[in-house]
Formats: sequence, C-alpha cells, structure tokens
Amino acid sequence: MSRFVSRFISRFISRFVSSTTPASPTRRTRPLPLSGVLRAGRPSDIWFKPALSGLVAVAPPNLTLVALDRLDLAMYTMAGSLCALYAHNRPYRARAGVLALVVLGMLGGLAVALLTASLTTNALLLVAVGALLAAVQKALCDATRIGPPGNVVLTFVSSAALFAPQTAGRVPGHLALCLAAGAWAWLVGMAPALVRPHGPERRATAQALTAAAAHVEAAAAGDGTHARAAAAAAVQAAWGTVLTAGARSTTRSALELLVVRAEVALAAPADTDPARLRTWARALRGTGPVPVPEGEHTAATRELLGVDVELAAPRPPLRRTITALAPIATRTALGCALAGYASLAVGVGRPYWALVTAAALYQANVTLTWSRGVQRVVGNLGGVLVFAALVPLAHAGRLALVLCCLALNFGAEALMSRNYWLGSLCVTPMALLVVEFPGLKDPGVLMTERATDTVIGALVGFVAAIAVTNRRAGDHLAHALSAAERAREHTARLLAGPRTAPAELAAARRTLAAALADLRATADAASGEWWQRALPYERVVSAERTGHRTLAATVRRQGLSAGPDRGADDTTEDVRP
Repeated sequence: MSRFVSRFISRFISRFVSSTTPASPTRRTRPLPLSGVLRAGRPSDIWFKPALSGLVAVAPPNLTLVALDRLDLAMYTMAGSLCALYAHNRPYRARAGVLALVVLGMLGGLAVALLTASLTTNALLLVAVGALLAAVQKALCDATRIGPPGNVVLTFVSSAALFAPQTAGRVPGHLALCLAAGAWAWLVGMAPALVRPHGPERRATAQALTAAAAHVEAAAAGDGTHARAAAAAAVQAAWGTVLTAGARSTTRSALELLVVRAEVALAAPADTDPARLRTWARALRGTGPVPVPEGEHTAATRELLGVDVELAAPRPPLRRTITALAPIATRTALGCALAGYASLAVGVGRPYWALVTAAALYQANVTLTWSRGVQRVVGNLGGVLVFAALVPLAHAGRLALVLCCLALNFGAEALMSRNYWLGSLCVTPMALLVVEFPGLKDPGVLMTERATDTVIGALVGFVAAIAVTNRRAGDHLAHALSAAERAREHTARLLAGPRTAPAELAAARRTLAAALADLRATADAASGEWWQRALPYERVVSAERTGHRTLAATVRRQGLSAGPDRGADDTTEDVRP
C-alpha cells in the first residue's frame, strides 16, 4: 500500500508540478508551479490604510464589549467593523457607495446565516447553506470587482454564524449590532477625505506614471512584455479611478492629462522620457498642486481626451458578467460543500473552517488556485504555531485577548499584500482567538481542528477546482480577441479619415487600449486553466503587436507624442485595417 501511495505521489508531482511556467498550448493539463509561490513581494503602496482602518473600526466596539462584559457579542460587531477593510483604492465619492454596499452585503449574509441557525441545527443543511452563500458571495464580489479582501471576509462571517447557537428572538439585536458597527466602519473608511480629498485618484495616477516609466525603461532594454502588461493594467486602473471621482474639477482635469501622458508612454515608449514620468509621480504623492505637463491646457485638451464620449458608452450588464462567472461560482459551491462534509465525516466540530479554506482558494484559473492553496496551507499551519505562542499572553484576561486580536488584525493587513501566506500567519491565530471570545477553549483541540480543517479544505477544494472545469475560458479569450481586433480596425479607420473629430479619435484610442489590456488579462487567465482546447496564442500576440502599433500611430496623429512625425503614408501602412 505504501509503495502504491508513493508511486502515485511521484507521478502526480512529475506530471503536474513544476518549478517553471507552462509551455505547451496544446496540453489538456498544465504543470503546477512551485517556485515563487511563497516568495514575499513588495508591500502595497497603501498597506497601512486597510491596516489602520481595520484597527480603528474594530477596537472601539470590542473594547466597549469588554467593559460591558459581553464579549460573546463581538462576532456580530466585528462583522460590521471588518467592512472597513474594503474600497481603499476607490475615490471617495465611489467609496461611499461601495462601502455601503459591502455593509449591506455583510448584513444580508449574516441575516441568512442567523435565521438558518435559528431554524435548524442539522449540520448537513448548515454546510449546504454555507456553500451556497459562499458561491453567491464569490460571484458578486468578482462581478463587481470589489477588490481585496474580496469574498473571504464575507464568507468567514456568514459561515461562522451558521454554526453559532442562535434563537429567532435574538436575531434582530445581533443584526443591529452588525449594522451599527458597519456604520462606524463606513465613517472610518470615509474619514481620510477630510484631509486628502483627492488622495485615491492622485495615488492611482502616480502608480500609472511609475508603471509607464518602468515600461519605457524595459522597452529601451529590449524586454518590455511584462512591463507593458503591468503598465497597461495600471493605466486602466487609473482611468477607472479618475473617471469615478465625481464631477470634473481642476484637479481631476489635471489628473486626466497625466493619465494621458502615461497612456502615451505605453503606446510610444521610444518618444517618452521616463524621468519626467517619475517626477510627476513623486509630485502626486504629497498634498501639493497637481503638476500640469508643459504645453498642455486643460480647456483645449478636454475635447481631445474624449472622456465624455467614453462615459456615454454603454456598459455591459451585470447579469452577463455574473453568467460568465458561473464555472467559478459552481466550483465554490461544490468545493465548499464537499470540504464541509469531509470535515464532518472526520469529526471536526467546526466544519466552517474547512468551508472557508475552500472558498479562499478559488482564483481566476486552476494554476492560481493551486498557488493560493499552497499559500493557504503554509500560512494556516504556521498561524497555528503563532497561536500556540500567544496562548499564555492571550489567556491572561479578556482585555489581553482583545488586544492580541487587534494586533493580529493590523499585522494581517500589513503582511497580506506581500504574500497571502504571510498574512495568514496573523489571520489564523486571530480567528482562533475570536472563537474564545464567548469563553476560553482547550488550545490543543482548537489547534488540531484548525490544522485538520485547513488540510481538508485545501485538498477537497483543489479537487473541486479540477473537477469543475472552466471550458468557457477559451470562449472568453476568443471574445476578448475579437473585441481587440474590432477596436483596432475602428481606430485604424478613424486614422485614415481626414476629418475625424479629436474627441472621437481619443475615445477610440482609449477603447483600444482597454481592449488590449483586457485581452492580456484574459489570455493570462485562460493559460492557467485545465481541460480546454488549444488557445490561439499566435493570434493573440499578433493582435497585441498590431494594436500597440495602432496606438502609437494614434498618439502621433493627435500630437501627444514628442517623437518625430512619421508621415501619412507610413502611418497608414502600419495601421491599415
């Protein structure tokens, strides 16, 4: 038996696990990477914002409950307080609405969980409800691009509430606590607007300029593929931030001009000075006036930007986006349900830990899901050891227990952006300490159950990811490819026309840039998916090459590039539809 197991493991590793990225586009399965999965990256530019916001949002309610000797209610206040972790990359006008939706989503998931728990104690039914909630939360968070921490916090709260003792009469009071803490979290998230009202859009523009400068330098060195994809994503994120910042103002118009300069650098790197881009980016980091590129005038350039034309374009309906996410939602529902049932079969008292572990795994494709699974297992098992080290201090009293949780909450957000497993080193002991808010438990039992559920959830969750294939990934890539080709042909026709309106050409340029960024993201996602037909990599590369040539011709036609004029004949030859 042992010989069979060892042979199976060796074959699995040799076939599916590799220290390099996938090579062949015709394989039905792709090697699973090991190198770099646990490597710590650079921290996010705003790591301190969710860390401090979470601390400020969680501390007052929990300390108040300590003073009232009602720490057993902390689960409900923390549900609302944790909403402060969201939307830190959104401008404040958009953030107000997003945070309100997060609070309502948290309240809705908690309400379903509490009502279910008050009506039944059947563990099989509770796991099923938890799995369905997890799938809905995953689909909605991905469809709305809510951003970190995504669906994991929502799923953790609703799953934990399902297995907490509950009666129907106490549900309204518990929901009121969540709503009150959520209102406080909303105020915490919006408070920085009083000091730096344009902070998010300034920061997004600075990131786009910095990424564009890196692309220019990489292109000069002859290796600009990865840097170009990163710069394109940063530019699209900057547009998404600036264009949702509210009514046009002098500051917003100046930021639009700077994003255009980043976009020009992306299209024509040879004509761009990266030092100027970095200088503008540094100027945006502070609170001083927004720099305006020399020779640019907001009033004269506004029509050129074509922003109003772009804003008037219809957006795809949310229903279509959610439909496209059906395979991942199905994976989540199946994986969470099987993980919970496997935990029950083993005899673990808290199957929601396995359920949440499975829910946390699912990313855009199987390869990324594998990487997240490795990070989750390593981080959770390491976090169990951190919990063991903290137990003597945390059990010194109720106040010590809460202070340890607050410190771990801050540490989790400070480390999460560097690598998921580093953040899990703090999240896991924090979750174990929260279990002890109603009363202290046996640390050994808690550690054993958490470790067991982590392994079960990761294994079963990954098997579900392999079993539920996303065969639509190839279709999504084909649609993205067609959209990019149509956008390029439309832009090329406008370039060939002698009387094309500047605003129309600018809007077409930005549509093409967005289509190319979406094509690259879709191709990356599809390349890590299993059990699908061969992908049209050569056609993708060709579409990207011709698309970026068309972008370069467009910025020269608009006079946005500092490079030499190429002449109409040469431009037409490069960008002909």
